[in-house]
Amino acid sequence: MATPNNKSELVCVFCASHDSKDNSHNEAAEALGREITKAGYGLVYGGGGKGLMGRVANSVKNSGGDVLGIMPRALTSVEGCDINIGRVVMVDSMHERKTMMSESAAAFIALPGGLGTLEELLEISTWSLLSIHSKPVIVVNTNGYYSALGDLLDKAVESGFMKQENRDILKFCDTPEEAVAAIKNYSTPSKRFDLNWSSGAPM
Repeated sequence: MATPNNKSELVCVFCASHDSKDNSHNEAAEALGREITKAGYGLVYGGGGKGLMGRVANSVKNSGGDVLGIMPRALTSVEGCDINIGRVVMVDSMHERKTMMSESAAAFIALPGGLGTLEELLEISTWSLLSIHSKPVIVVNTNGYYSALGDLLDKAVESGFMKQENRDILKFCDTPEEAVAAIKNYSTPSKRFDLNWSSGAPM
């Protein structure tokens, strides 16, 4: 097993705070945790102890990896907060949570989830479009869960609302193993908005 290292690069994982009725999603969360640790990364995530969040965090911990959870106080009763999984930072708002996760992460990976997961994935992709960051954004498309999202983005390109280069900000992968490998192979699209965020926006 890997040795816990608080100086290791952290991968931010967005995912559901519930288990799926399709067990392949639950298994993928656990597999992703193992792959993250195997590749020498740690985990930063929303801090929940339930559902896919708890599965990926426990998998990283049990594989010997570093786990950092960012938990809004208001959500502890909903998502659960297991301080035994790893380091936990309590915050007062969703904005604080997302900013801290973004600042701590070297890359972002989305597992299946609902509105919260989709919001986090699309926001971090938009931040890349706006050149707020240039980090990998990877989607684990277990059993085609995110295929409809890919189709929607393709439709946006077809309709002229998005450039293909910006559609490619999101890298879709079929398995957790492919997703973690894609971090090192990720190329940030060059044709994004060249904006100056020197005032202190998350990078």
